[in-house]
Amino acid sequence: MRYISTRGDSENSSNKTFTEILLGGLAPDGGLYLPESYPQITRTELDQWRGLSYADLAFAVLSKFIDDIPASDLNVLVDKTYTAEVYCNGRAGDNPADITPLRWLEPGLGLLELSNGPTLAFKDMAMQLLGNLFEYVLQKKGEEINILGATSGDTGSAAEYAMRGKHGVRVFMLSPHGRMSAFQRAQMYSLQDENIYNIAVRGMFDDAQDIVKAVSNDHAFKAKYKIGAVNSINWARVVAQIVYYFKGYFAATGGVNGANDQQVAFAVPSGNFGNICAGHIARMMGLPIARLVMATNENDVLDEFFRTGVYRPRGTAETHATSSPSMDISKASNFERFVFDLVGRDPAVIRELWAKVDAGGGFDLSNTPYFANLPKFGFVSGKSSHADRLATIRRTYEKYGVMVDTHTADGLKVGIEKRTPDSPMVVLETALPAKFEETIVEALGRLPERPATMQGIENLPQRVEVMEVSVDAVKQFIELKVGA
Repeated sequence: MRYISTRGDSENSSNKTFTEILLGGLAPDGGLYLPESYPQITRTELDQWRGLSYADLAFAVLSKFIDDIPASDLNVLVDKTYTAEVYCNGRAGDNPADITPLRWLEPGLGLLELSNGPTLAFKDMAMQLLGNLFEYVLQKKGEEINILGATSGDTGSAAEYAMRGKHGVRVFMLSPHGRMSAFQRAQMYSLQDENIYNIAVRGMFDDAQDIVKAVSNDHAFKAKYKIGAVNSINWARVVAQIVYYFKGYFAATGGVNGANDQQVAFAVPSGNFGNICAGHIARMMGLPIARLVMATNENDVLDEFFRTGVYRPRGTAETHATSSPSMDISKASNFERFVFDLVGRDPAVIRELWAKVDAGGGFDLSNTPYFANLPKFGFVSGKSSHADRLATIRRTYEKYGVMVDTHTADGLKVGIEKRTPDSPMVVLETALPAKFEETIVEALGRLPERPATMQGIENLPQRVEVMEVSVDAVKQFIELKVGA
């Protein structure tokens, strides 16, 4: 399996192996890595994969994309990652080995529980594997890495918990100052590990993400300070997330062979487009996904595109601070991966479109053949407001006795709107309600339960550097901590 850049204008950006792109994040030409073609899954393989444990299923899926790590080593890494002990915070019921159980709310409508990991968010499903992959590859190469990332809430804590104590790894995580929930801030800022550095920038997530991209595009600085990425611009994050679409599909269609003619719809709360991009790739591989239902919050840039063909990223002043803060994003990095497929994998078109985006603009595909072909990719979209998510949280609790977080509520709201009788609707849970206590109290008048390990986390000492939105300031901080 070889990997290419979505922008494809440099020999250094294409024809790479998995381990060659693992540590780097963005391609040298500023594009994002994708396989040169998607592996296709046969119905026989779908039958064979039914009933596998999550670890065995992950090995089967990842083996399609990773051929430069020996199978025996990859198997060890996957087995080390996907254990009931690692994913012990959740509600796996009578079968704790099922680390991503499907909870049916009613016939044909279910929640795929992805938030049973150490930071109570779906990001743990990929990030825990990424930490083990990084450590494995760095040890093989005898190298170190300085990870630079940006978070709107959950990526940061998932990355830090996955990388804390890892040999040869430092983490520099940017977050929007004062924009995350108190729980999210405490999860990150209370870590005292020497290899973890938190930087709060006085802006929105998009400002933090722009800094990460600017540093990554400074090739001399990136090489000197061995800068790597854990955001979903990192291909390994996306490929690891493909696994739970297969798991959710099998759970939704029963545990017997021959069920693989049934199609399933997935509803996905979407901010940076990484989670639903994994579903897109699973569908391109041949997983019978009827529809990918993308839910946004008030920051509805992506919903606008899928309805109109116009991609119009907002600036900081136009980006709303909402009660589903992990989706307060107006420039979705992984969207470039999907558009690459939409325009027939033509890197020249991507370079033209993203030249406009990188210059602060957008683009309009509404009157092009590309937009006319959009329906074949199975996407539908909708958005949710604060009032919507409060109503959804209340209705879900009163009707089903299930408490959901604000982002999952967005997915449920739009998923129910777009639900059709021809296929089950599986809504991807993205976090536990404990991470967003203020809104849960507003909706239900009571506090959500939280794991014992997270009791009183807001009262722990916190360690964070607050900075203005400045690429130079972040570079100087990295230089200071790493040394010349």
